[in-house]
Amino acid sequence: AAYLSAIWKHKQSDVMRFLFRTRGWQYRQESAINRVSRPTRPEKARMLGYKAKQGYVVYRVRVCKGGRKRSLVKGMVHGKPRNQGVSEQKSFRSLQTVAEMRAGRRLGSLRVLNSYWVNSDGSYHWYEVILVDPNHAAIRNDPAIQWIAGSVHRHRELRGLTSSGRKGRGFRYHHHGANHVIGGSRRAAWRRNQTTIM
Repeated sequence: AAYLSAIWKHKQSDVMRFLFRTRGWQYRQESAINRVSRPTRPEKARMLGYKAKQGYVVYRVRVCKGGRKRSLVKGMVHGKPRNQGVSEQKSFRSLQTVAEMRAGRRLGSLRVLNSYWVNSDGSYHWYEVILVDPNHAAIRNDPAIQWIAGSVHRHRELRGLTSSGRKGRGFRYHHHGANHVIGGSRRAAWRRNQTTIM
């Protein structure tokens, strides 16, 4: 695992550049959400909770690079000039979180555990998403992962509860200004600070 991690950290080496180029050609021929038989990065997948046993599946998801664009009829915004922007919109969620959400929507009966980056080219990013079957006996009987079978974890990727989702919500920020997310979100912190209890 240490050797694999070291190789993946040097992404501009000749070996990795060759792998990215050849794999990128292969990935472009596949569908946007494609099941893979085994993780492309087994050491990374195991760090994030993957086990090579029944109940675990891995899907590779393709996401377009760049900013987002508003869906408007003929590109017209009927409002003030400050809101006229169409093509340079910044997403509130990272592309990795978007990949998790797309996989979770497509495979509604599975639970999204985690995800990791595998490749990118001029147009796309590819992420591999680890999903777990909450109804499988191997998952329900495993004390290490049976927590994900609880109903409270349905579509956890859509509510920002995965690792990349929590990162986007600011929970890894522990410096000056981190008190803005105390209470679960910026909105919860703002509401608490604005509320006066008499």
